[in-house]
Amino acid sequence: MRPLRRLWAEARLALMLLTRLPVGSLPEPAPPMGAAFWAYPLAGVVVATAPALLYWGGAQVWPPLLAALLALGLGILLTGALHEDGLADLADSSGGSTRARKLEILRDSRIGSYGALALILSIGLRATALASAPTPAMGAWALVGLAAASRAPLPWMMVNLPPARPGGLGAAAQAGATKGGVWAAAALGGALVGVAFSGFSFWGVAILPAMFFAACGVAWWAMRRLGGYTGDVLGAMQQAAEITGWLSLAALWRSSL
Repeated sequence: MRPLRRLWAEARLALMLLTRLPVGSLPEPAPPMGAAFWAYPLAGVVVATAPALLYWGGAQVWPPLLAALLALGLGILLTGALHEDGLADLADSSGGSTRARKLEILRDSRIGSYGALALILSIGLRATALASAPTPAMGAWALVGLAAASRAPLPWMMVNLPPARPGGLGAAAQAGATKGGVWAAAALGGALVGVAFSGFSFWGVAILPAMFFAACGVAWWAMRRLGGYTGDVLGAMQQAAEITGWLSLAALWRSSL
C-alpha cells in the first residue's frame, strides 16, 4: 500500500474506533488497530469541530451554559458516548470487592449510581468550564484543542501498560503499535493544542502536563485494582484528561479577568 493511502486508511481507522462518523470500509488488508495511534488526536479534532461551531454560534443567541450543554451533547452523539461509557463503567467497578468482580462490572452494560454520578459530574464540570470562556471563539477553540489533547495520552498507555484481559479490546488494540506512533500522537496532539491555544498565552499550552498526569492517575488506579487497562479504562483516561484540561483553562480564564 502506498504511504499516503496507508496514512489515510489509518486515519479512517482512528475515526472508526473513536467516533460514530461514517468512514466507509477500509481497504484490504486493513491496517492493524495499533497503526492508527498517531491519528487519535486528529480524530478528536474531527469530532469536536461541529460541537465547536455549535457553541460559537449558539453562544451568540443563548446563555453560554445552554450553548455549552448543547455542544457537549452533540459531541457525545458523534462519539456514541464512547468515553463517557468508559468513565461510568469504571466508576461503577469501584464498588466491586475483588478484581474479578470489578472486571465483571466493567462488562455489564447497565449503569449504577456511581456511574450516573460520574457522568453528571463530567458533563457538569465541562459545560460550566466551557461557559466561562471569555468569548465564544475562545470556547470553541478550547473544545477542539482539548479534544485532541485528551486523546493523545491513550496510545502511550496502551503501549506501556498490560491489558487487564488477554482477549479484550485493549489487547487487540496493541496489534501493530509502535513507539513511533505513540510519539507521533503526542507530537500531533501538542501541535494541535498549540494552534488552538495560540491566543491563550504560554499557560494555555502548559495544561498539557496536567492532562497527562490525570490520565496517569486513572492508569495507576487501573493497575492497582484491575491489573491493567481495558477499553473502559481508556475512556475514563480520556475523560479525566479532558476534565482536567477544562478545569485548568477555567482557572486560567478567571485569573486573566
